[in-house]
Amino acid sequence: MSAANLVKGLMTRKILFGATVTAALFFMLVGVIFWGGFNTAMEQTNTLEFCISCHEMEDNVYKEYQSTIHYTNRSGVRASCSDCHVPDPWVHKVVRKIKASNELWHKALGSIDTPEKFDAKRFTMAKKVWGEMKATDSRECRNCHDFETMLPENQKPRARKQHLNAMTAGNTCIDCHKGIAHKPVHDELTDEEIDELTTPDPEIAIGIPAHWQEFLDKEAAAKAEKKRLAEEAAKKAAEQAAKAAEEAKIAAALAAEKAKKEAANKPKKTEAKKAPAKKTAAKSSINWAAVPAREIGVFYPGQASMEWVLGRKHGGKRSFTKGDRCMDCHEEEIADIGQKIVTGEKLEDQVIPGKRGSIPVAVKAAHDSKSLYMQFTWEDTEHQPVPFAEGGKMDAMNQMKLAFMLATDEVEYADRAGCWGTCHADADDMPFAPEGQSVTKYLKESRTKIELKGRNKKPLGGWDKRKEDAEIKAEFDAQHFMDIVRYKSGDKSIEDGSILADRLMNEGVISEAIANKVGNKWVVEIKRPLVADGDGNISLDTAQSYNFGFAIHDDYSNGRFHHVSLGYKLGFDNADVEINAVKQ
Repeated sequence: MSAANLVKGLMTRKILFGATVTAALFFMLVGVIFWGGFNTAMEQTNTLEFCISCHEMEDNVYKEYQSTIHYTNRSGVRASCSDCHVPDPWVHKVVRKIKASNELWHKALGSIDTPEKFDAKRFTMAKKVWGEMKATDSRECRNCHDFETMLPENQKPRARKQHLNAMTAGNTCIDCHKGIAHKPVHDELTDEEIDELTTPDPEIAIGIPAHWQEFLDKEAAAKAEKKRLAEEAAKKAAEQAAKAAEEAKIAAALAAEKAKKEAANKPKKTEAKKAPAKKTAAKSSINWAAVPAREIGVFYPGQASMEWVLGRKHGGKRSFTKGDRCMDCHEEEIADIGQKIVTGEKLEDQVIPGKRGSIPVAVKAAHDSKSLYMQFTWEDTEHQPVPFAEGGKMDAMNQMKLAFMLATDEVEYADRAGCWGTCHADADDMPFAPEGQSVTKYLKESRTKIELKGRNKKPLGGWDKRKEDAEIKAEFDAQHFMDIVRYKSGDKSIEDGSILADRLMNEGVISEAIANKVGNKWVVEIKRPLVADGDGNISLDTAQSYNFGFAIHDDYSNGRFHHVSLGYKLGFDNADVEINAVKQ
């Protein structure tokens, strides 16, 4: 049989459903062409150019997206519309394209053909996308981002902590990262909707990856080593200080003996009238050289308040309400936070040109059998005139004021926020301060309600929701208040007080203070009795730890225009707290 006849016979042979090989090849070719055309067309609809070919997308979400890290970033990798909104698996991709026909229908209806119409439906559309992402474990996000490949050492502490929580609890990307590429509207969600969209799913929880655990172990070891070195340095300094003190004592005794002998050998003279002694800088009774210092950054808070901390615009709200401390996430970024706020990038609309965003403060604590001693040391700054204050100084009488607060865990949020629980959005100079009414610091325990959501334009805070006097007294008797100690440099005075329904000062001064300017540094030492008499004072048990926070009004500042710390723990001879008062 010839080759031609062989080929002809093969091509005309029937193989399936009566179709010849020729027909099968023909339909196969048609299928390949159809599939190629279909796939090419479908991929064309995934391009950025196609997505913004209608003005609804180009004039709204595209403009918003252009200012985000997904559009322009240091690595030069751009995530386009389809990377976030179109699944990669083929079946899910086709399903998404079918659903997109609904968008074409609304395009024809003109449902969102103006910015006003688009914004009116934005929240509804956003909720739909969030719900789909939640249901798929943020599938499109995970095309690029994966817990398993993240490098924890390159993340900020708060991001690292949030990711660890998410891994072990079963949270997904969209639980936290709403509004990162488009205009944020997630603050319109109800509490019930937030719970639904952020509830962890244990089914998707994973263990901590090996390289994450390795990093955490190294970090813990480094902190332990740093602590050990600090303790060794403090011990060495104490020994040197003790040796120097003993040598000085011997030298003083020898000098006194020498002077006594010389005086005995000199003839007596009529004594001249002594000139009045000159005042010298006050000296401390504590050997501070033997006390280790803890550097704590205080930062400019702007208009941040407890309502903001517990509100929709604070990304750490959920972690905070579950017990995470502010310092756990933010201590290593104090300088960045302060700089953003003081320059007006966020939480501030009254910018003071040149004001520093943060101040590093060396904090030392010591105690004896009767008193707690605190020392604060920080660099002063050149005067920066305040444009909205007469003469450029808010408090011309006081170049500097320093205050610290103490509280037990019985005060809500004190265990994680320190003194921040006293700062509210309706206090003087804050965004919701009532006209004609002065509002000082207060605690939630003194109010029947604190407005956090601000729905229907309700002012945040609770200045006008004060409890009855009898209820406030009961809270006070239960020590549900902040104990405050404040020093003023103008008249070198110190005040003791408390904060519950109001900030009340001078109900009885029990503390003492020494403040000196050493070169360009302020050194403030405060002595406070451990056993405190009088209302509004907390007696300190050296077997317990207390919540601690402090603030500095530098450069003649006043009110909210100060620098504040996060919340810390203060204890006595307790190496596990951040501020350890050592025995003297």
